[in-house]
Amino acid sequence: MKNIQQWLDAYGESHQNKTNKIIHWICVPLIMFSLLGILSLIKITVPLFSSYYCINVAHLLIIFSIIFYFRLSIPITIGMIIYSALNLYIIHQFELLYHSQSVLLMVYIGIFVGAWIGQFIGHKIEGQKPSFFEDLQFLLIGPAWLLSFIYNKIGIRY
Repeated sequence: MKNIQQWLDAYGESHQNKTNKIIHWICVPLIMFSLLGILSLIKITVPLFSSYYCINVAHLLIIFSIIFYFRLSIPITIGMIIYSALNLYIIHQFELLYHSQSVLLMVYIGIFVGAWIGQFIGHKIEGQKPSFFEDLQFLLIGPAWLLSFIYNKIGIRY
């Protein structure tokens, strides 16, 4: 199994071009946000201790992602928990703003498609195919790769 630095280095190999990096700083967070937004629209009611709790598929994706990150790096895990919570907060604010699930779905799909178009443009400029074509786990490494730059800037070891 690769360690966190091996994953980040492998991801970074196809992300050397300055323009592609800038595009990733914009598009990776938008993809994560919009994907969580889309998945947040799929609600599941779970009975637990004679009560019912409503969760959504975004919560499940975050839980599975956190398990993935936990196996690689505690500091990255903590950062991704914080970033995921921020995304969930913004998604909740969108739900308060747009009461219609169909409007929310269209907003999230628009962001998702636009951000992926940006990603593919960035990779066209880079001259490299996206990393996830090689391994789907790179879809989880993209946000961690960006977080690693923030950690390096503020001196947090991961």
